[in-house]
Amino acid sequence: MSVAFRMASLWMLLAIAVMVVALSIDAGWLYAEAFGGGHTSGHDHHGITVSGWEGSVQGIAYSEFNHHLAGLFVLLIGCAELSQSLRLASRLWLRLLLPIAMLSGSLVLLVWSDHEAWPIGSLGFLQTFSGEDPEILQHKIYGFLLFFVGAIEALRRIGRIADGSWSLPLPLFAIIGGLMLFGHSHGVHPSAYKIAMDHALMGTLAVTAGSSKLFFEQFRSPSHGVVSKWEFLWAGLIVLIGIQLLMYSE
Repeated sequence: MSVAFRMASLWMLLAIAVMVVALSIDAGWLYAEAFGGGHTSGHDHHGITVSGWEGSVQGIAYSEFNHHLAGLFVLLIGCAELSQSLRLASRLWLRLLLPIAMLSGSLVLLVWSDHEAWPIGSLGFLQTFSGEDPEILQHKIYGFLLFFVGAIEALRRIGRIADGSWSLPLPLFAIIGGLMLFGHSHGVHPSAYKIAMDHALMGTLAVTAGSSKLFFEQFRSPSHGVVSKWEFLWAGLIVLIGIQLLMYSE
């Protein structure tokens, strides 16, 4: 495959990712939510209302715990990739650390990401996945993407599927997930602006990390013992995101 063709394919994938995310963002909703306007109840997105939860002591504690738990999983992923970039991941359990962390994180998101959502909250399955509450739906989308990419990475690392095209979902997930963070809001919240800035920073780090990994996977050197600066940058930025999540506060 020629370099020109690979570069064209890379930019096409990125363009598709940007368009998908852009089409999923309601600009008016984003503006109102980010600056605390447009709603009068605690968590009221397009008809779904759970009064008093967002911004309450319990709601903040629940959200911070989920972010800190996510930070632990992301930090494990970053450390696993850092060991891989330094060519230290010779043992199978260390190679499987990333998919295990991703699959565990997907379970947490799909079940416990939102206090009021299915399957633990008062909202039913259809309400949860209808898109009436963009925050809830985005959490669930993250959960499904984590599971999908984690399963692919597990199969890659035990040798069931080859590298090549199957190495692309991981960096693409980082890029798409990072772009989605720019449109992520916690509704009417006393710390709405700080939350928006925190997510924007995480999104920037994730897009940069995913782009570095994508570049490395497209143009990796046949010398597997050589540490690539792009691979190292990917791992280091994932570690930084994990640390940021562990320090997250509202």
